[in-house]
Amino acid sequence: MGKALTALVSGMVFGLGIALSGMANPAKVLNFFDVAGTWDPSLGFVMASALAVALTGYRILFGKAERPLMEAKFYVPTSRVIDPKLLGGSVAFGVGWGISGFCPGGAIPALGIDPQTTGIFVISMAGGIMTARAILHRTLRPARA
Repeated sequence: MGKALTALVSGMVFGLGIALSGMANPAKVLNFFDVAGTWDPSLGFVMASALAVALTGYRILFGKAERPLMEAKFYVPTSRVIDPKLLGGSVAFGVGWGISGFCPGGAIPALGIDPQTTGIFVISMAGGIMTARAILHRTLRPARA
């Protein structure tokens, strides 16, 4: 199976999981954050299940495989630095998720359920990503000699 087909199948399985778990519904996600009101713990169960699957996969993969099936080597982050860029991105993600009920992974499958409302979020998210990249490109440009 080629890289593109593998990516397509992986994305479809992820989207199906998001849709079946109810995480494409922003109200369900927002209820997880409403601990003093209509709290819904199901997002916690979805996260715990995903973590268990990912940990199992990593143990199997990194325990036996010398290299990935479709790449020359594993690309694993090596930096352990917590810098302003990481903190800012984390805050932006958390605030956006808490306000809208969508994370980027859940918004794409939700486009098929409610394209108008979800589309506004996806367009806004894309605009925010492009703005952040433009700002970083200007501020992180290498000095000229």
